Amino acid sequence: MQDLVSESAVEYQSQSKIIYPDSDGQRMADNTKQFEWIATIKGNLDAVFKDKTDVFVAGDLLWYPVEGEPRIRVAPDVMVAFGRPKGHRGSYKQWEEANIAPQVVFEILSPGNNALEMIRKERFYNRYGIQEYYVYDPDTNRLLISQRQEDDNLKDVTLAEDNIEWFSPLLQVKFVLEEKEELKIFDASGKPFLTYVERAEAEQAALEALEAERRMKEEAQREKEEAQKAKEEETKARLEEEKVYEEKLAEVEKLKILLQKAGLDLEE
Repeated sequence: MQDLVSESAVEYQSQSKIIYPDSDGQRMADNTKQFEWIATIKGNLDAVFKDKTDVFVAGDLLWYPVEGEPRIRVAPDVMVAFGRPKGHRGSYKQWEEANIAPQVVFEILSPGNNALEMIRKERFYNRYGIQEYYVYDPDTNRLLISQRQEDDNLKDVTLAEDNIEWFSPLLQVKFVLEEKEELKIFDASGKPFLTYVERAEAEQAALEALEAERRMKEEAQREKEEAQKAKEEETKARLEEEKVYEEKLAEVEKLKILLQKAGLDLEE
């Protein structure tokens, strides 16, 4: 019994020393174009799922799928985990996330990515449960899409080379890639994914449009009030004229009565 207790204590001590680093020492992006695409996809997916408390979106976050194996890890450029709450994390430890693996992953290529690295990543995602896998190369403008099939393996989705359109069943967003045009992504309402600058410009334009609409409404209300005031003043003036007329008419009637009492013939 003492030996068993000792072995358990040693095993517990060993397990307690396992460290799952929050960083792999690698840069998030190799160049500005790659970084912008990562930020754009991550930021817009945040907006798409802003009202969904059980959808977690992250960028460049280490994912550890197996407890006790800190060397088994990968940091997708963007990942989405349905069924997990929002919130800050140093890493995504799957056993602490109800054992739910991220279902969607994006990788944005740069000149620093090599074929061997991408093969390794695809095998990792295939093994550990990714349902939809997107690889976009902004330099060559190529989009590769893989989807988990009935045999429980990720397989490439065959799309037209010159006009790609794909609707994500999980994300509910549409990907459009026309020849000689960079990738465009649209949310369920048809609004395009925008960069930070484009989003800021769009928000500013929307604010300016709202301000212009407010000023127009205020101007219309002012004109309405002025028209109402002019109408009231016109009515008031007409009533004053009618009052003066009636007063003069009453004076004439009084004068007639006085003349009649004086014995004067009004007809003469």
